[in-house]
This record gives sequence, C-alpha cells and structure tokens, in this order.
Amino acid sequence: MKTIEFRQLKLDESLLRILDEIGFKECTPVQAECLPLILKGHDIAGQAQTGTGKTAAFLLSTFHFLISSKLQENTNLRAIIIAPTRELAIQIHKDAEIFNRYSDLKLGLVYGGIDYEKQRAALMKGVDLLIGTPGRLIDYLKQGVFNFKHTEVVVLDEADRMFDLGFISDIRYLLRRMPKPEKRLNMLFSATLSYRVMELAYEHMNNPTLIKINPEKVTADRVSQILYHVANDEKISLLIGLLKCTNTTRTIVFVNTKRVAEKVWSYLEGNQIHAAVLSGDVPQKKRQRLFNEFSTGDLKVLVATDLAARGLHIPDVSHVFNYDLPQNGEDYVHRIGRTARAGASGDAVSFACEGYVYSLVDIESYIGYQIPTVTITEAMLKKISPPIKRKHHEKFSHFSKNKKKFTKRNNTP
Repeated sequence: MKTIEFRQLKLDESLLRILDEIGFKECTPVQAECLPLILKGHDIAGQAQTGTGKTAAFLLSTFHFLISSKLQENTNLRAIIIAPTRELAIQIHKDAEIFNRYSDLKLGLVYGGIDYEKQRAALMKGVDLLIGTPGRLIDYLKQGVFNFKHTEVVVLDEADRMFDLGFISDIRYLLRRMPKPEKRLNMLFSATLSYRVMELAYEHMNNPTLIKINPEKVTADRVSQILYHVANDEKISLLIGLLKCTNTTRTIVFVNTKRVAEKVWSYLEGNQIHAAVLSGDVPQKKRQRLFNEFSTGDLKVLVATDLAARGLHIPDVSHVFNYDLPQNGEDYVHRIGRTARAGASGDAVSFACEGYVYSLVDIESYIGYQIPTVTITEAMLKKISPPIKRKHHEKFSHFSKNKKKFTKRNNTP
C-alpha cells in the first residue's frame, strides 16, 4: 500500500498541527483506507485490531467534522462514541483530549461503577462529544439528561465485543433513538466483520463501505513470534525462566481461565516476579489502579484473561506470553496485537502444551504461516520456589463471607 501522509488529507489545520506535535506524519494502513472515505462523508465499517491506529482514525474524523460543520445554537451532544468497556472508554477520552487541544469542544465521559452523580452533573452542563459505555448511556438517556436530537456523528468501537458481553440489545436501543442513518456520519470498528456485526452495520448505517485490514499484516510486520512445545507441568518453570532471562519492560501473560490466572500469579510472586491479575472478577477501582500502574511501568507483569484485557490500549508492551494458547486465530491476533503498537516492535511467546496444542492448526491457518518453533533447553527450565498464598484478597472476600453464611445456615439444627 502506498504511504499516505496526514498533510495530504484535507484535515482541519488545528488537527494537522496536533499531529505534527505528537510526531504522527504517516497514516497507518487502517487510517489510509478509512480517512479519505470518512472525510468525504461516507459511512465505514472497518475490520481492525487494537493497536492499528483505528482510534486516531475515528477521532480525527469526528473532530474534523465537528470543527468544520456549522454549529447551531443551543445544540447538545453532536457526536457520540460507544465503547464496550470502562477502560476502553477512558482511553478513548484521553486520546480525544489530545485532539481537542486547539478547539473548544466540550467532551464528556460516562461509564458504570463509579461517579454516578458527578458524571450526571457534567452532562447537564452540555457536551459536544460524549464517550461512554452502553448501560450508563441508556441510564442517563432515560432520565432525559441528554437526547440525540442534534447527533451528527456516531462511532461504535469494538462492535464484536458488544456481542461477546451481551450489550447488543442496548446498542440497538440507543441507535434506534438517534436520527436516521442518512442524517448522520456513522463509523463502526470491529476485530472481525462477522455476519452479526455486518447485520448490525447494514441495519443502522447508511450503505457503509467495508474496510478490511489483513490480520497477518498486523501480526507479522513488527511482532517477533516464537513457539515452545512444552509439557503442562513444565509451563510455570519455563515462564519464570524466560521472564528472568529476558529484558522485558511491560509483559502481559495471557491465560484462558481465572483459576489459571491465580495459579500463575502465585508462582510469579513466589519467585520474586511482581505481578497482578486482571480478570472479570477484579473490582472496578482496583482494575483501574492496576491498569494505571501497568501503563506507567510501576507494574511489570500483568496476568490476564482475554475478556478482561480486550480493547485496552496499553502503550509500550514489550512482550506477550500465551501461557495458554487461545482457542482460535482471532484471539491469537488480538493477544499479540498488544505489543508492536504505533510503529514499535515487540515479542510474542507462545506455549503449546498438551491441553491446548490442538488450537495451533486453527491459529496458523488464520494468520497464514507457521509460527517458528524454539527448542527448550535445560537452562530455560528454572528451579522454582513454591507459590505464595493470598493472605486476604479483596476479589474473593465476598465469596468467603457468603461461604461462612451458607455453612452456618446449613449446619443449623
């Protein structure tokens, strides 16, 4: 694909100035495909992984449209970006603040779990661009805190994840209360353009143009991938050995279950490797704290499940370890896409054990090539210390309380 520079596009001058200041000169493949179409007013449905530059693509388009279009008096909520998770919504808002540097657009951010009245009060003052998660958006909409009467731009990010998390009825509820598709600019991004995602696109968009960024291009260009065939009972030893002899800055260790996440964490901590678990059970405030610590580099290793980590934008991840191979090629691409973001390079290390080696055929078929295999040496298999036990972990505290109540109730004569 021919390289396209942002200055070749007819973006607002204030946005070009910001792109120069942050060092963005050339478009990524997804930006080069999407921006020319969106800037001409075409709806797009884009297949792109996280880390491909899709967030900048839809933010630049949204800001350009809002800055360039005539502002009617007393308008509110001119654009909305819907994200499936709190963390993704927060990250999009942070990026939006960068592009809002030289404009006076009012930005809003709403998501569940915390700050209900604070978020409500901010919305009551009026916003031009609102970023939020489905549940909290519906809550405020039903209360009449805002409406979609003047909404001109709609972005749906991580559409496939909306289905995964059971939000699709909420999404349809919101979209049906907006101006007709032909009266607004619509953008949808998804890791996969499955039948159900495309059904949603054709139902609520104005004849969208399909943009597909080849997944193997995303994974192969800057990610160094290797594979170890390892026995189940040697996985912990190999992981610790590799972590101790590899120069890593930020590492994500992917596992397939919360139970394995806890096991891996306990062994890492027991062997002087500071780590944390990111799973669906972790309370919101702690999730955000862990995410911030990992983003700033205070926490070096994050043990995560797919659902907990998907959609998160974490800069400068140097290594991704697939402690458990994912069960399909799409999840593999999602995982290793955590590294080599924004033009950087990265390493992806996968363990093929007897429990998950069957996934390898599907993964290699999906990406279109075989992952290079490395032979395990004795030096890699470190002698490891026993795992530590959690003294008291807030994630499980409510389980222990409920268990005591249950036991007491059932032991009562």
